[in-house]
Amino acid sequence: MVSFEEIQAAYYMVAATGVLIAAVFYILNLRENRKARKMQFLLQNLSENLNEEGYTRYVTLMNMEWKDYDDFEKKYGSDFNAENFAKRNHMWTQYDTIGNLLEAGILDRESVYRVLSFGSSWLWAKFKPIIEENRKRYSGRDYMYGFEYLAGEMMKMKLERNPTYKVPETFAKYVPNK
Repeated sequence: MVSFEEIQAAYYMVAATGVLIAAVFYILNLRENRKARKMQFLLQNLSENLNEEGYTRYVTLMNMEWKDYDDFEKKYGSDFNAENFAKRNHMWTQYDTIGNLLEAGILDRESVYRVLSFGSSWLWAKFKPIIEENRKRYSGRDYMYGFEYLAGEMMKMKLERNPTYKVPETFAKYVPNK
């Protein structure tokens, strides 16, 4: 015959197992919710770039031309071209923010790559000399560090998928096949 103590012990074990299973499901649910919130954050912050206006802004920036830093400032600097300055800094700051969150581990590489692909790498390659000169003259070494980090990580992922890939020298400009 089973004693009352044995029944009570079995009941406690079943109850403890139920609490343990509930805790495991709660933790798994928290992880999934965190992933969903991170992706929602990423998409919300990029929504202005993932539409027609955003793509127009990107191509406008990619088609800019200058000879050197002084020429760049005369054509596109805040003193002479506030509209271009705003477009440029809008996009750079978004990429900088995402890069900082990526480096901190708040966003994961694969999710960012799937949403951004490697467009940040092209933009970084285009403006690297300008940003580096701006760091020397005005802003310090950490200016747009997150943007640089993001571009580097996205290029690494692109090269993992396609080891022979190179950023085109003409960037987004069409070059007819001769």
